[in-house]
Amino acid sequence: MLILLDIDGVLVSANSWKKPEFMEDGFPMFNARSVKALQRILSETNASVLLTTSHKSKYKVAQWKDLLKSRGISAKKIHRLTSNSLQTSRKDEILQWYNHKRIPNEEFVIIDDDKMLNDLPENIKQNLVLTTPSVGLTDDLADEAISILQKNVYHY
Repeated sequence: MLILLDIDGVLVSANSWKKPEFMEDGFPMFNARSVKALQRILSETNASVLLTTSHKSKYKVAQWKDLLKSRGISAKKIHRLTSNSLQTSRKDEILQWYNHKRIPNEEFVIIDDDKMLNDLPENIKQNLVLTTPSVGLTDDLADEAISILQKNVYHY
């Protein structure tokens, strides 16, 4: 199971009227409610994280692991999409991943605030959990993400 994870608008609320608070590592503080929601998804699904954020190339994977852990998020594995040197859209980056790098039959969920992702093909869009940028990831959206990841898991 895999979570394609954006950060801005998902874990860092985008409020234009409020200056973001930064931690010692120079990266913005995460919304506590959103962290709790993401950690619940990770705990209940044991999913890995694939960073899709525009910040993905700022840090090495080991640094991302430390950055996330310092904010209360611990994922078993963290990966990131390759550098976006061509400045393609998030939608195109996800399509490229889906068509060339995705492990067949692996359940995945995309957690992002980019409304352009509504233009993804339906077979991919059905795995999209779209956040509101000023609110971020909520408990209800976490339930939706867990449901998407566990769609082929049978409960008795």
